[in-house]
Amino acid sequence: MHAYVALTLAIESMVLISLVALDVLLFYVFFEAMLIPMYFLIGGFGQGPGRSRAAVKFLLYNLFGGLIMLAAVIGLYVVTAQHGPGTFDFREIVAGVASGRYGIDPAVFKALFLGFMFAFAVKAPLWPFHRWLPDAAVESTPATAVLMMAVMDKVGTFGMLRYCLQLFPDASTYFRPLIVTLAIIGVIYGAVVAIGQTDIMRLIAYTSISHFGFIIAGIFVMTTQGQSGSTLYMLNHGLSTAAVFLIAGFLISRHGSRSIADYGGVQKVAPILAGTFLVSAMATLSLPGLAPFVSEFLVLLGTYNRYWLAAAFGVTALVLSAIYMLWLYQRVMTGPVAKGNERIGDLVPREMIVVAPLIALLLVLGVYPKPMLDLINPAVENTMTTIGQHDPAPHVPVSTGVPRTAEGPHQ
Repeated sequence: MHAYVALTLAIESMVLISLVALDVLLFYVFFEAMLIPMYFLIGGFGQGPGRSRAAVKFLLYNLFGGLIMLAAVIGLYVVTAQHGPGTFDFREIVAGVASGRYGIDPAVFKALFLGFMFAFAVKAPLWPFHRWLPDAAVESTPATAVLMMAVMDKVGTFGMLRYCLQLFPDASTYFRPLIVTLAIIGVIYGAVVAIGQTDIMRLIAYTSISHFGFIIAGIFVMTTQGQSGSTLYMLNHGLSTAAVFLIAGFLISRHGSRSIADYGGVQKVAPILAGTFLVSAMATLSLPGLAPFVSEFLVLLGTYNRYWLAAAFGVTALVLSAIYMLWLYQRVMTGPVAKGNERIGDLVPREMIVVAPLIALLLVLGVYPKPMLDLINPAVENTMTTIGQHDPAPHVPVSTGVPRTAEGPHQ
């Protein structure tokens, strides 16, 4: 138990250092270092029979992405050294890029961008670099899965927003259509695959792949609504995923099975558990009135302003998410009490204390997200200014004819 807590605290510390680092090399060191404690949490404390394989798969995927990023970090230092003293200082490099000090071949910056982006795409994860996530989420404990998907994976999307866009604005614009396309494919792919799952935890893991697609699309459409929505979505996804994973973990710990077919009628024997699961499931499908709806709406609005077709495909995921979450709730919680479910107990006070703040935040941020958006919007405006992007001008139809008759009461 002491080792588990120590590893958890180590990951949290490394995530925090990554978020506040203003040195590219320092960010990289802790971006990679957090893989080690997570490897031990999955492989050493996981609950599934395939936990060792899942831990190795997680480590190999992310280490390979990290090695590509290391080459890009070194390349970025070489670029700065060719035009003055070499530096890893994030602010100095951004200022140099904005002023045009590093007058090198744009192809070099594109290659460096791809090195950073590949590592972040694996960590986030972006389709098709997502293969490690379902296994890692299923084989680990619910608490570890929450730490991985709600906290650690956000470092990937944070890296896209801070490092990819601000260090390589021209390359980001060049690859924007490709990345938005992959993100929208991930949105639909995650939702479609989730519908066919028979394992509760694996289904929830695939929903996260769909949600990360929304976050990445919002970042790279480079509109204020899209980036504000993506940043808010990082928080809201963490809350909703943490709630649904923890409650599903409480349920599985009582029954001992992850198979959806083994459940039924849980709401009759554990009404509080079923009620909290319903709220978290509705948040996962972005029901209006719950926190993820606001962020998903902003992402779709920002995407529509830049790529209306991508937004149209993204909307289909809303229908698909309603299918898999409502179907999951119907099969697990409603109907007659399945054999063996009579012994399932309701949430105890200790578990309620864990879940209650998450449910409360999902409700509060669903109806009043303004405090968070007031913090997010200035940062988004600064990012948009730094990368030299502006929202697309609205298309206003212009009348070419002159009205033949006056309108109103004084014709």
